[in-house]
Amino acid sequence: MKEGENTLRVELGRRSYPIYFDGLRQICSHPVDGRIILVVADAVTAQYSGLVTAALTGAKAVSTWVFPAGEASKTLATAAEICQAALRLGCGRDALFIALGGGVAGDLTGFAASIYMRGVDFWQVPTSLLAMVDSSVGGKTGVDLPNGKNLLGTFHQPAAVFIETDFLRTLPVEHMAAGMAEVIKYGVALDGDFFAFLERGPEFLAARGDQDFLRSIIRKSCCLKAGIVARDEFETHGAVRELLNFGHTFGHAVELLSGYRLPHGVAVAWGMTAAGRLAVRLGRWGEAEAVRLQALLAKYRLGREHCGCPGVAAEAVLAAMRHDKKNRSGRLRLVLPAGIGQASIVDDVADADVLAAIREVLHD
Repeated sequence: MKEGENTLRVELGRRSYPIYFDGLRQICSHPVDGRIILVVADAVTAQYSGLVTAALTGAKAVSTWVFPAGEASKTLATAAEICQAALRLGCGRDALFIALGGGVAGDLTGFAASIYMRGVDFWQVPTSLLAMVDSSVGGKTGVDLPNGKNLLGTFHQPAAVFIETDFLRTLPVEHMAAGMAEVIKYGVALDGDFFAFLERGPEFLAARGDQDFLRSIIRKSCCLKAGIVARDEFETHGAVRELLNFGHTFGHAVELLSGYRLPHGVAVAWGMTAAGRLAVRLGRWGEAEAVRLQALLAKYRLGREHCGCPGVAAEAVLAAMRHDKKNRSGRLRLVLPAGIGQASIVDDVADADVLAAIREVLHD
């Protein structure tokens, strides 16, 4: 991994690619010879499509394909529609798919690009904080099944990622909070100094308008994730990349049970709280550390009062967790903290302890 002032390179051999932090201006340095399909998350995000197309040079044709925003669109059927749109445009193996939007747009477009004619290039142009700090980097693509999130997916690295922080100026408050959940995840699981930096950082409303703070947390989050991905691209080296799933096993379960009405980042925040309470119960970290986590979540509007799951039963959460992709031989594999900045995989937790932690968070 090589880092410059405005660029971070994810080192993956022939699949290496740059992350640009200075907006869309670097698109001009990536000429495209083939046809381009620009996949846009919704009509609101579509307002930015002109900025992207204006920066493209040399493309034979550019077509914009808009789909309804939200997790409900992240299906195999929608991916097939993208591929059909590419066929109508005459896209061949030299085509480029571009994802413009949040995490759903990136996952969906990357998945479609990975299966279209056995794989074509794609770019990530994230417009949400969550996508900028997490889902646009690392090459995980996927669509959902009724049983759970991302149960159909591939590893397909983007050819480039272009991060334009000006997009965040119009991001709704709840989406900004959801993105901060993934930022906090890095601090808890990987870097205690980063966690402390967030503790010292501006309060939520001030943070939304602090471009220097936003650029700092986006760059640091991408750097932390890129380092993990470079070590374990395909999640095959022990538990290296799985550490990035802190909060996700619990979170994906409540997200599913809510019918995807609970935003992904909010669900992850709920999951980090549950994992933190389980870690206290197992003696992996102390109450003081769990309190620090809860205080930081609350600072960015991700506390328990913001992440309620009314009507959800603990037993239903545990049952949904059993569909998690990390599980092995029917046993839950949970990412649990062992201190601020430290986490590891635990696969021998009794159901009774998991249920107790879930109940503690649901009923507190």
